[in-house]
Amino acid sequence: MVVVVVVVVAVIVVVGKAVLLIIVVVVVVVVVVVVVVVVVVVVIVVIVVVVVVVVIVVEAVVVVAAVVVVVVVVVVVVVVVVVIV
Repeated sequence: MVVVVVVVVAVIVVVGKAVLLIIVVVVVVVVVVVVVVVVVVVVIVVIVVVVVVVVIVVEAVVVVAAVVVVVVVVVVVVVVVVVIV
């Protein structure tokens, strides 16, 4: 009878440790998946921000270039008019 009780207790302890180990593994896997998802989202957000900043800078350069072209054209027209007159 004592042997049966000892065996049952030993089985309960072993099964309990196995269940605890499974729970720990599942929690670790979930944490790793969440961390990977967060890292991927952060990388995507950084890429989007960089693209937006590059687009804004390119647009600013285009605007400045357009202003420079207009100023040059006006100066050339004024010089041509002054030379002709």
